[in-house]
Amino acid sequence: MGQKRSYKQYPKEFKQEAVALVVDQGYSVPEAAKSLGIATNMLYRWKQQFEEQQQGQTLAEDEREELKRLRKENKELRMEKEILKKASAFFAKEMK
Repeated sequence: MGQKRSYKQYPKEFKQEAVALVVDQGYSVPEAAKSLGIATNMLYRWKQQFEEQQQGQTLAEDEREELKRLRKENKELRMEKEILKKASAFFAKEMK
């Protein structure tokens, strides 16, 4: 007891191809899952995520990374702005 269960990680391309079997080629989810050797509920979840991305309800992985990068950059710029604001107030006071 006490051991952590390790889950198999599937590459993005594998997930896309698995969903394509159902969406594009007309396989049922249980048929496709059995032929690929994965759990049916996993393929249903991948299909749902794919459909949400197509409808624009969720972010793609590259969009998520870009959003994270932009948030970090925005935070840094706000800090720099505050520093400059304080410095300009300090120098304005010194000039009087």
